[in-house]
Amino acid sequence: MATTTTTPTTTTTERPTAWQQTACILCSINCGIEVRLDGTRFARVRGDKAHPTSQGYTCEKALRLDHYQNSRDRLTSPLRRRADGTYEEVDWDTAITEIAARFAKIRDTYGGEKIFYYGGGGQGTHLGGGFGGATRGVLGSRYSSNALAQEKTGEFWVDGQLFGRPRCHTTGDFEHTEVAVFVGKNPWQSHGFPRARTTLKEIARDPERALVVIDPRRTESADLADYHLQVRPGTDAFALAAALAVLAEEDLLDHAWLDEHARRLDELLALLGGVDITDYCDRAGVDEELVRTVARRIARAASVSIFEDLGIQQAPHSTLNSWLEKLIYLLTGNFGIEGGMNIHTRMASLGGGGVGGTNRVTPVGGHRIITGLIPAAVIPDEILTDHPDRFRAMLIESSNPVHSLPDSQRMRDALDALELVVVIDVAFTETARHADYVLPASSQFEKWEATFFTLEFPENAFHLRKPLLPPLEGTRPEPEIHRRLVRALGGYTDDDLLPLHEAALRGRAAYAEAFLAFLGDRPDLARVVPLVLVETLGPTLVEELGPGSETVAAVWGLCQTAFLSYPSSIRRAGYEDAEALFEAVTTTHSGIVFSVDPYDETIARMETPDKLVNLVVDELVDEFQALASERPPSPAGDDAYPFVLSAGERRSSTANTIYRDPSWMKNDTEGSLRMHPKDAASVGVDDGGTVRLTTRRGSVVAVVEVSDTLLPGHVSLPNGRGLDYPDESGERERKGAPPNELTSTDDRDWLAGTPWHKHVRARIEAVA
Repeated sequence: MATTTTTPTTTTTERPTAWQQTACILCSINCGIEVRLDGTRFARVRGDKAHPTSQGYTCEKALRLDHYQNSRDRLTSPLRRRADGTYEEVDWDTAITEIAARFAKIRDTYGGEKIFYYGGGGQGTHLGGGFGGATRGVLGSRYSSNALAQEKTGEFWVDGQLFGRPRCHTTGDFEHTEVAVFVGKNPWQSHGFPRARTTLKEIARDPERALVVIDPRRTESADLADYHLQVRPGTDAFALAAALAVLAEEDLLDHAWLDEHARRLDELLALLGGVDITDYCDRAGVDEELVRTVARRIARAASVSIFEDLGIQQAPHSTLNSWLEKLIYLLTGNFGIEGGMNIHTRMASLGGGGVGGTNRVTPVGGHRIITGLIPAAVIPDEILTDHPDRFRAMLIESSNPVHSLPDSQRMRDALDALELVVVIDVAFTETARHADYVLPASSQFEKWEATFFTLEFPENAFHLRKPLLPPLEGTRPEPEIHRRLVRALGGYTDDDLLPLHEAALRGRAAYAEAFLAFLGDRPDLARVVPLVLVETLGPTLVEELGPGSETVAAVWGLCQTAFLSYPSSIRRAGYEDAEALFEAVTTTHSGIVFSVDPYDETIARMETPDKLVNLVVDELVDEFQALASERPPSPAGDDAYPFVLSAGERRSSTANTIYRDPSWMKNDTEGSLRMHPKDAASVGVDDGGTVRLTTRRGSVVAVVEVSDTLLPGHVSLPNGRGLDYPDESGERERKGAPPNELTSTDDRDWLAGTPWHKHVRARIEAVA
């Protein structure tokens, strides 16, 4: 009996099919691609020139998507844990019945709020992940988290303080900007905006434009930059504060813009007046004159766009860094203009669900909840306790927190302490190995899919993707899994939905009217709206779109709410109503531009009461002022752990961990530890040598790559390594070091709880 994985059946004798449109699922940009199939194999992959944002662009990683689709790690049957820790295959009816009964028992015994949800759509699976809310609603589950809660929640919170609400998220107009600034960001590898490499090269070649990179590593983006502030690890706040102080000291502010659009400038200038620019530059390890030159170049530019990323969001002062970074473009008037920073539309929210409110905290530790998401680093603290409000069960979907969150061992301990863990995923992941039940999902190319990383301005795009292949035998799309769970939990019956079935037969206009009336009569079913749509409107879509398209009914609902939120933006894109938008979404297989905005729409989109930017974030003032007395330790300042490890560097040989098969990597298959030549010599290793890397939480063995792209005392490991994968005989082997065996849940931002993956104290010793 198989206990883990099954190799997908493939055909290689068929001739390749015609090109089919879909999207890459390896980063937030989700470039449009075209695929030619040979049986179930991705015979060829290329960029889709008809895609409205990527326009034929793609990086080399997308070309190897067959390693995801036809992974040897695919699951093809529900698995149930035996008492001895091994797994047995069970049929779907058994799995659904038992899972529903065990969740219901926990809900009825302790309350539904003790059931914690993690996930809601991994990269590229947002449409399927959206149905988890229905299961949560029936269970009464109030708390959730996902990967954003170890990256972006601090930035979202700052957006809320400045612009009114966290959903007032800003995006850079890099295509049109004069000066592009990247803080803790290497877009050459991590992208973050459409056609990243092409845009970087265009800026670098244009003498009228400039590229600024603030990063302790000399990345591929830094090599292209006009200005590289190579800060010491963990000192970004000092460099940003110094740059802001230069703007204030030399009066490089856009006073006209600030007088019209901002408040509390005098208070902010008083804070900046306390910055000793020379001292702060010295502590950051950057040349003061270079900082002044960068500040002046930003100030005189007609437009500036800035992108902050994990380099500062997963390091000391992460939420403070987000405030300081945004002040640079605000003080220079680069908000709500062409080439500047703007507030974008969205097709759906990326935040968490559950009960609303701005002052929510976790039930055990009282940690701040931002955009509905519990800080990912504190999840074990909410489980490994005897507190009566601790979490008792978890539903984990399209996510691998054991591998991706800090302190993997503590996360494993937390899962093992729960009364029930259910994982929905395509593969038998490190997290799945700690589940009581594992439900096999269809792949992202075997079902209708979409991604809600719709973050662009002035034109924003949305791409609904049709399946390239039927679901692998034994798997189910997430909407079907949640539909069965909700029905087994008594969420609704056929009789409940009868009025909407009848309305759907009269057409979508009649259905829309009936749907609103139905929710008024049955508010109890609002918690399962996505499934109500699939059950009632979904069958009518099959005739138009083909088998399996019932899920697309949820997209009809998204089009209704998007049009209510942004009617003018959507009309400017050419769609007079929500129905016209839905028609375009479902019939244009390369994606559409769904909203178009003038730049002054950004100011109108703010949600402060007076439509003015609030420049001073009161909760961060003390931390900012404390910088004056803080002395960042030098990399060699800790005798026991003299190095600073950046855990999770993105390289050409790394990708989203849905690539489990290590054969996709053409080089650096073990994931080398990069070290400065001086550090390698001090440890006594050469390029290709082996070392033991130890932190306060764990130890791994790694192969050394000697590189002068890092400062002395700074070392880095790549992301995406340390996954085990079955060889041809079924034996599992691990390639490279899993970074989160080394990180700690204790090292995190005091406000947002984002972990310091990019700043981990370590020691290194040569081994034979």
